[in-house]
Amino acid sequence: MPQPDFSAVRQRSLQLAEPLSSEDCCAQSMPDASPIKWHLAHTSWFFETFILEQYENDFAPFHPAFRVLFNSYYNGVGAKHPRPQRGLLTRPSLDEVRAYRLDVDRRMTQLLARRGGESALDPGLAALVELGLQHEQQHQELMLTDLKHLLAQNPLAPAYLDDPLEPAQPPAPLDWIRCEGGLAEIGHDGRGFCFDNELPRHRAYVAPFEIASRLVTNGEYLAFIEAGGYRDPGLWLAEGWDKVLAGELAHPLYWRQEDGAWREFTLHGLLPLDPARPVTHLSLYEADAYARWRGARLPTEAEWEFAARQASIEAGRFHPEAASGAGLAQMFGACWQWTSSSYAPYPGYAPAPGAVGEYNGKFMVNQYVLRGSSCATPGGHARASYRNFFPAGARWQFTGVRLAR
Repeated sequence: MPQPDFSAVRQRSLQLAEPLSSEDCCAQSMPDASPIKWHLAHTSWFFETFILEQYENDFAPFHPAFRVLFNSYYNGVGAKHPRPQRGLLTRPSLDEVRAYRLDVDRRMTQLLARRGGESALDPGLAALVELGLQHEQQHQELMLTDLKHLLAQNPLAPAYLDDPLEPAQPPAPLDWIRCEGGLAEIGHDGRGFCFDNELPRHRAYVAPFEIASRLVTNGEYLAFIEAGGYRDPGLWLAEGWDKVLAGELAHPLYWRQEDGAWREFTLHGLLPLDPARPVTHLSLYEADAYARWRGARLPTEAEWEFAARQASIEAGRFHPEAASGAGLAQMFGACWQWTSSSYAPYPGYAPAPGAVGEYNGKFMVNQYVLRGSSCATPGGHARASYRNFFPAGARWQFTGVRLAR
């Protein structure tokens, strides 16, 4: 997979913010989400802090206070502004943040040119540049999911995208794809970029299993609701049932029932619920309860990766996004798929040295792995070994269900 282009990735973030007002870009709807303005600044902070500070001659920061304001979780870099208070940063203005981006881009472009261009960098610098671009692509997905959560709080139900959302095609019948399992190679295969949590590649035994040919749809999940799925404690993990009793879980995050009809808030605004579209914005608790109701379970992350790689091979292609050849659809591009696997290090895992090594390893506790990618994931960012992760209760990402048994 080719390395993403620096200017194209940086421009894409600005394009995502283009339809928004300055008020849209400053607000924060919950502690887990960040304002668009903060995303634009933090992704610039990454290049300034981890690359320009190390490689630029006569380095001087654009603004000394930005080192604290736009640090996310890198304790090795220094102090951080509290995450829940990012929406209180009315200063610097959006225009100042845009100026910061322009300055960082100018300096990065000069640095890359002095070093012979993006294709001729020494390995250490090249790795940092690519990590910065992949990091920004992750934030581009977060920009969309955080913005969706923000707009959903507005009683006007404003649309981010003006173009209509076309109805989904009727889903194919759900079939069960048999995977014989065996001793499988799990993790990144060494071709192209990966994050450190995808390493090292290792062998794991996968028992024979079956995996659903496609994702669970809105219509199928609605049947679960109408059958009393949120009223049956026998279907729920104890922690999830506590959330049901507390009124925190009653339906997918962006569903609303009005005049007896279900509607769903989307980036295109509030629309009638499309029963053919994959159900999204579910917690692990909801995904697991639905699987139990169907007499199935969630796949492990090893099973998911095994199935995705098998489908890609049978399709006669090497790219992981070809994973549809064995009757498997929507492995990538629709929504992230919960697995039953806790987010933990692979055998022999070692984080990168220094502050940049805080990227993944320190979060390997109290989280679950999701696989695939979503409709908000930038093109080319998905691969079979990619390990996304969130707490069991997280719902604001595009998270859905693929069944296994």
